[in-house]
Amino acid sequence: MIERVAGWSVRHRASAIAGWFTLVAVAVLSSALLPGERARSTDPGESGRAQQVLRQQDGYVPVLESVLIQPREPRGQRVNDDPRLRAAVEDLVVSLRRTGAVTDVRSPLESGGQPLISENGQSGLVTFQIAGVLDEVRPNYDAAVRAVEAMTHRHPQARVAQAGDRSLAVAVDQGIQDDFKRSEFISLPLTVVILLVVFGSLVAAGIPLLLALTTVAGTFGLLQVVAHWVPINSATSSMVLLIGVAVGIDYSLFYLRRAREERAAGRDIVQALRITARTSGHAVVVSGLTVMLCLAGLLFTGLDNFRGLTVGAVLVVGLAMTGSVTVLPALLALLDRRVDSGRILWLSRHRIAAVESRLWSAVAHAVVRHPLLWGGTAAMTLVIVALPAFGMRLQDAAVTDSLPRSVATVDAAIRMQQAFPGAASPARVVVWNTSGGDVDNPTVRTAIDDLRRQLTGSGGVLAEPLAVVNVDRVLVVRVPLAGSGTDATSNRALRTLRDGVLPATLGKVDGIDYAVTGRTAFAYDFATVVNSRTPFVFAFVLILAFVLLMIAFRSLAVPVVSIGLNLLSIGAAYGVLTWVFQDGHVASVLGFTSYGGVVGWLPLFMFVMLFGLSMDYHIFILSRIRERWTATANPRDAIIGGIASSAGVVTSAAVIMTAVFTVFVTLSAIEYKMLGVGMAVAVIIDATIVRGILLPAAMTLLGARTWTLPRWLQWLPSTSQQTEPDHERVPQPTALEPTH
Repeated sequence: MIERVAGWSVRHRASAIAGWFTLVAVAVLSSALLPGERARSTDPGESGRAQQVLRQQDGYVPVLESVLIQPREPRGQRVNDDPRLRAAVEDLVVSLRRTGAVTDVRSPLESGGQPLISENGQSGLVTFQIAGVLDEVRPNYDAAVRAVEAMTHRHPQARVAQAGDRSLAVAVDQGIQDDFKRSEFISLPLTVVILLVVFGSLVAAGIPLLLALTTVAGTFGLLQVVAHWVPINSATSSMVLLIGVAVGIDYSLFYLRRAREERAAGRDIVQALRITARTSGHAVVVSGLTVMLCLAGLLFTGLDNFRGLTVGAVLVVGLAMTGSVTVLPALLALLDRRVDSGRILWLSRHRIAAVESRLWSAVAHAVVRHPLLWGGTAAMTLVIVALPAFGMRLQDAAVTDSLPRSVATVDAAIRMQQAFPGAASPARVVVWNTSGGDVDNPTVRTAIDDLRRQLTGSGGVLAEPLAVVNVDRVLVVRVPLAGSGTDATSNRALRTLRDGVLPATLGKVDGIDYAVTGRTAFAYDFATVVNSRTPFVFAFVLILAFVLLMIAFRSLAVPVVSIGLNLLSIGAAYGVLTWVFQDGHVASVLGFTSYGGVVGWLPLFMFVMLFGLSMDYHIFILSRIRERWTATANPRDAIIGGIASSAGVVTSAAVIMTAVFTVFVTLSAIEYKMLGVGMAVAVIIDATIVRGILLPAAMTLLGARTWTLPRWLQWLPSTSQQTEPDHERVPQPTALEPTH
C-alpha cells in the first residue's frame, strides 16, 4: 500500500505537491470557520470539583494581591515603630485607595492588623483585592501596580515587593511566552545549520525543513479547531513544535537517505523511489504508527492537560508520516538530480559520495566478535547510570521553584514566603449549598469562625486571618498553607485541612458541601491521579509496542530486545535527571536552583515520548539489518552491514533531535530544563550505546533466532514489504551519503 501511494505521488507529482500545500493551507485557515469559545480544562480530583462549582456562579473569585514592605537595612525595629516603614505603609494604603481600582485594603498599622506583621516584627504586609467586573480586572490591576511602583520610588529606604494571584499568573504566562519565542529563535536556525552540514547543499537541506515546518503549521491550524472540544494549553504548542521538528526531519532523512543511495547505485528516479517507499517508507509508517499509539497511552491518565498534549502530538506525527510518503516522494521525483543543487563547496565534497561509516563498522565488528563482553559492559554502565532514579522524588515545582529569582515577582514571592509563610499562594476552600441556594448564613459563618480558631493551632496552617469572600451563591475562604506550595510541608498542611480541620468544622453543617482548591491542591490532586494511572499507561505502551513490532518484523525476539533496550535507556535518562536536578549537580552550569525533586508529570511523559521516538532508530536499523540478512543469510554480516549503512542517517537524525531538545535547557522554567536534559540524554544513549553496542550484541547472541516466529504465532498478519531479488533490493555500499 505504501509503495502504491508513493507511486501515485511520483506519477502525479504536481497534484501531490499541490494537495499537500492545500491541506496545510486549509488546516491553517480552518480555525476561522469555527468561531466560538474554546474548551476549558477541568482540574483533577477535589480541586476540579471546586473549580466546576465556581464556574456555575455569576461572578468570579476576587483577585488578591499582597505587598511586602521591609527595611533595606534592618535596624531591629518593628514595622509600627520604624518611622520610615510607617510612612511607606501609610503612603501605599492611601495611594491604593485613591486609585479606585482596589477594594478591601488591609494595613498592618490599622486595628486588627497584627497578623499582617511578621514574627520578627520587621516586615509588614498590605493586602488588597482588585475591584470591578471581570473585564475590568486587567486595567484595575495595572493601575494598582502603577501605584505600588510610584510609592516605591518615593520611599527608597524601604524594600517593596508585590506578589499575589494575578502577579504570579502574569509572571508564569510571560515566562512561557518568552521561552516559546526563544525556543523558536534558537531551534530553527540551529536545525538549518545541522542540515546543511549533513547534506552539503541548500536544496537537500531545505526538503526536511520544509516538511517539518509545513507539518507544524498544519498541526497548529488543526489544533485551533480541536480546541473547541479538547482543552489546548500553551505547553501543547511547545511540545508540538518540538515533536514536529524532530519527527518531520527524522522521517525526511530516512527517505532522502535511501533515495539518494538508490540513485547512486545507478537506478532511475522512479525505480529508486519505488524501492525507497517499500523499505524506508515502510519503516517510516511503522514508526509513525508506533509513536502515535504509544502517545495515546497518555489518555489513560484521564487528565485534560494530557488530552490536549496527546491530540497535538498524534496530529503532528500523523501529518509528518503522511507527508513523508506523499509529498516527499513527489518533491524528490520533481527535483531528481537537482536535489543536490546549491552545494556548499567546503561541505558538499564529503557529503555526496561517501561510503559506509568506518567508525560504526569497526565498532560493530568488535561487538559481534565479543558480544558478551561489549554488551555486558554497556548494559552494566547504563544500570549504574540509572541507579539514582531509585531515589527519585516526584514533586511539582512551585512558581518560586520553576522560574529564576531574577524575575521580580518570583523574588517577591520568595521574600513573602519567608516572612509570611503561605501568604503568596493560599488554599481556597469553596463552600456551597447542596440545594443550590445561597450558602451564606449565620450557621456557616459560625463554622468558619470555628475553622479560624482550629487553624490557629493546627501545626500546618498559619494564624493569619482568613479572607472570606462571596462569589454569587458560594463562599470562598482563603487559607494560607505552610511550605513552598508544592513541597512535603504544604502537602501535609493540605491533608490536615482536608482530612481533619474541615470535617470537624464545616463538615458538621447540614445542607452544605465544600472542596479545597488552589495551587497546592491542584499539584497534589494532579500527582495523585498521575501516580494511580501510571501503571495502566506503562502496560498499554509496552503491550502495544510488543504487538506492533512482532507483527512488523514477524519475530518474537525483536520486540523483546527492543523493549528491553528502550527500558534500559529510559532508566539511564531517569538516573541522569535525578542526579542533575534533584541532587543539584551542575546547577550553576544549567542555570537553575534545585528544589529537591523532579516534576511529577515528567517521568510518565518522558516514558511515552521516548518509547515512541526511539522506535524511529530501532525500526530503521532493524529494517536495514533484516534486508541484508534476507539477502545473505549471514547474521553477523547483516548486523555489521546494517549498522554501518544506517550510521549516517541515524547519527544525523540523533544530532538534530538532541539539538532541538537541548534548546529547552536554555529556557527559564526548570520544567523545560528537565525535559530538555532528560530527552537529550535518552536520545544520545539510544543513538550510541544502544544502537552501536547493545543492539548488535543482543542480535549476535540470538543469531538466526532473531528473525523467527514460533509456529503457534504464524497466523499473525504481516506488514513486511514484499521481497525482490537480492541484487535489486540490497544496494551495494558504494555511494552512501552522509556518514558520521
